[in-house]
Amino acid sequence: MSETTQGKIVTIFGGSKCGHDSEEYREALSLGRRLAEAGFTICTGGYLGVMEAASRGAHEAGGRVLGIVMNQFRAEPNRFLTEKVATDHFYDRLQNLITRSVGFVALRGGMGTVTEISLVWNKLQTGVLAKRPLVLLGDCWPKVVSSWKENLVVSTTDVSYLEFASNADEASAMIIEKTQGVVV
Repeated sequence: MSETTQGKIVTIFGGSKCGHDSEEYREALSLGRRLAEAGFTICTGGYLGVMEAASRGAHEAGGRVLGIVMNQFRAEPNRFLTEKVATDHFYDRLQNLITRSVGFVALRGGMGTVTEISLVWNKLQTGVLAKRPLVLLGDCWPKVVSSWKENLVVSTTDVSYLEFASNADEASAMIIEKTQGVVV
């Protein structure tokens, strides 16, 4: 493990409905593996889809995998977690996913993923979180962000807080490079 990354947490967001045969699952599996091999701890929401894939990739690489789960959910967490943190409220869950992380990667998902991205992005914009990478992985994100710029009050400066990657190789390289010196 690299001394500069050992123990640093990277949170991976993405849809729970992305199946094993989806592009998002394959990319999250690779991303989790690559980041764990680089010495990062992987943190996810702990359930299925992208969360399971990232957890699985990290677990299979011998990495530490945190799952921030909700006591209200009836679903069982994925079996690849090495540690589980249970929360009672959605906002507490989001805070746990965000506050200890040196970087974030989001893959395609639903409104939960959009909520997670929005919260991190807003905290970066307002300085509540010190600068750290928020990488949007996949072909969907440039179109989504372009639509936000066109239809909402989102400026070029706002978009400058985001990084875009087309695959797990690019996303992991961005996280590794841009988390050098990030302290939480």
